Amino acid sequence: MKTIKIMTLCGFGLGTSLVLKMTLDEVLDAHKITAETFCSDADTALGQQYDLVVTSRELAGMFAGVEQPVVVIDNFLSTEEVGEKVIPVIQDLGID
Repeated sequence: MKTIKIMTLCGFGLGTSLVLKMTLDEVLDAHKITAETFCSDADTALGQQYDLVVTSRELAGMFAGVEQPVVVIDNFLSTEEVGEKVIPVIQDLGID
């Protein structure tokens, strides 16, 4: 099976997407899930190759009509929220 590619996204691809990526990496490690995680900015996000997007409510609308799932996170520092929302989506994708 291929490794899942997860993009974290913020407006500029720097601060908040990096915070979210770090939280996501912590959750993935705790669940022993191997994934390629990376940050992107709003301007280049749609041109990226990914299996799943994790972002804010404000930016999620950019992905209307995109077949890959988008997970909205309200608290980028909450491993509990990220785990509750992201892990089931990864399991549904069946990518390991």
